[in-house]
Amino acid sequence: MKNRILLRTNLLICAILLIGFLLTALLSYRANYSAAIENIEQVSTLTSEGIYTQINSIFTKPVNISMTMANDSLLKTLLSKEREGPDDEAFLEPLKQYLNAYRLKYGYDSVFLVSTATGRYYHFNGFDRYLAPDDPENSWCYNLLDDPREFALNVDNDEVAGAGQQLTIFVNCKILDDEGEIQGLIGVGLRIDGLQTMLSDYKDEFGVNAYLIDGNGTIQVSDDHSGHDALSLFEIDRYSEEVQRRILDWNETGSARSFWVPDETGAPQSNYVIVRYLPDPDWHLVVERDTGALMQELNLHMAQTVLIILAIIVVILFIVSYTVRNFNRQIVTLARTFAYEKYALFEKATEELYENIYELDITHNRPANSATEAYFTSLGAPAGTPFDSALHIIAAKQVKEEFRQGYIATFSPENVLRAYASGQDTLRYDLMISSGGQDYYWMRITARIVRCESDGAIHMLTYRQNIDAEKRQERRLRELAQADETTGLLTRSAIQRLGEQLLSEKSAAIYAFFLCDIDNFKQANDKFGHDYGDSVIRAFAHTMQGQFQQDNILGRLGGDEFAALVPIPAGHGAEWATEKANALSGALRFLYGEEDRAWAVSASIGVALANADTAGFDDLYKRAEHALYQTKKRGRDGFTIAPPTADHDERTDKDGS
Repeated sequence: MKNRILLRTNLLICAILLIGFLLTALLSYRANYSAAIENIEQVSTLTSEGIYTQINSIFTKPVNISMTMANDSLLKTLLSKEREGPDDEAFLEPLKQYLNAYRLKYGYDSVFLVSTATGRYYHFNGFDRYLAPDDPENSWCYNLLDDPREFALNVDNDEVAGAGQQLTIFVNCKILDDEGEIQGLIGVGLRIDGLQTMLSDYKDEFGVNAYLIDGNGTIQVSDDHSGHDALSLFEIDRYSEEVQRRILDWNETGSARSFWVPDETGAPQSNYVIVRYLPDPDWHLVVERDTGALMQELNLHMAQTVLIILAIIVVILFIVSYTVRNFNRQIVTLARTFAYEKYALFEKATEELYENIYELDITHNRPANSATEAYFTSLGAPAGTPFDSALHIIAAKQVKEEFRQGYIATFSPENVLRAYASGQDTLRYDLMISSGGQDYYWMRITARIVRCESDGAIHMLTYRQNIDAEKRQERRLRELAQADETTGLLTRSAIQRLGEQLLSEKSAAIYAFFLCDIDNFKQANDKFGHDYGDSVIRAFAHTMQGQFQQDNILGRLGGDEFAALVPIPAGHGAEWATEKANALSGALRFLYGEEDRAWAVSASIGVALANADTAGFDDLYKRAEHALYQTKKRGRDGFTIAPPTADHDERTDKDGS
């Protein structure tokens, strides 16, 4: 009888345990799936940000260099002489030296020039081939000639002799003459294999597929395809027309569109897609993450869990009467293991990306675990301090003063609950922080807002990521975008932007705009080479800087053309501009170099005055340009003051030569 009772007791206990384990395994499976989906969204978003930042960094410099060459007056002058003898060494040799100088200086795989007058394609070794309009291989050239954009990027094989037909990203810029007509195309080429390797590394490390596609969906660059393949992304991924539209319509710079794409069976979370827009090449970055491998891993984990449970039940049939207490202890241990399993998966995937991870119970205004409470205590908040109070303590201890209010407002319990109620599940704030009140560095705090399944409370998981290097890179790129690489002065676009801003204020101040051109600069390049010419450019720029105040607008417009926009002191007018132009002309008349490498430098200067009635910067530039032309017409090495209006028929020229 006792054996029967024991057997029935064992069977009852085993049945209860079996049902309990299976339910626990099912709940754990669902929790792990939910945590894994959140992990995919987090990792995919961060990965897309990393790829986007690196690609912007890769494209910025070649675009700026190509635009600089396209605006170089030396190149325009040389190209205008092509018809006189395109095969003459007197034309080819300077052109080869010019292109090769840029290739050696910046290390690009290709530096090329196309003449629209003759259809000839030149590179740093000279003439290579004619670009026939009816040849499909040359469509990139003739498409850009009909395109209103100043430049475009395309992926193609490098057909230059000796290049091995290697796939290359070409930056193609238009060269415009003084009348705005297209003289040709110039640009540089980057081998595509380096970019493909970067995308392949992201795929291997984070399990995402990344594509750069054009406005038609054609893949320009991926880890195993290029624009030369003429393959559409939508031939690989059979997305619906609605999904295709959501990808191709996104054109907001600096932000991303993300969404889940269901599979053919209707599963709502099959493929996670993030789209970012790259304005310079007019391409889209598409980052995809498939959940197929995740489902296989979770199913395998579920099967392993069931097998383990069955094995445990078999053992329990023999030892339950002796080990009930120990067995109960095992149940508690396993239950806790399953409860925290969802956090372990996410922490493992993000431990290399973030410095610290903390969890807050927002509903009850307190830390959600001992690690978070220990962190608050280490900063001087006594145990049991409410979260909103601890937030102020952290701000005072670690956060730089100008970021404290924003930090508190972003992560206060009231704002977190308000964000969750509006459907927002993520908060982010960039700030400067320190561990000892000094030596501040940039930190990004990202918070995920979730509802806890066990008690229904709103929780917030915060991840702290050091982004100091990223911020320094952003600042460096902004500085490079408005600084000429050779002289360190402002670029043409920066001068135009600042000039338009200054003139739009319509103040009572009078400004003088000085437009300077180095006389016979081509002779210096032809006689001593481009490196010597660059050193003349730098010496000329340094001399100009010495003639103006540090806060004056001073820059290089391209080639050997410089400009300065300065306010005329109160109580002065054209007579001040005349005296300044005369002093500037004298300062820019000097001998550069010594002995057999000496060259006499002088400058032609055009000056235009601007006041509240000036139409705008373009009008000011045209008047100064006309005055510069008058100086050159009289023999250079001097200056001309433009009349106060755009009427060039009744003008008063002043010669300071």
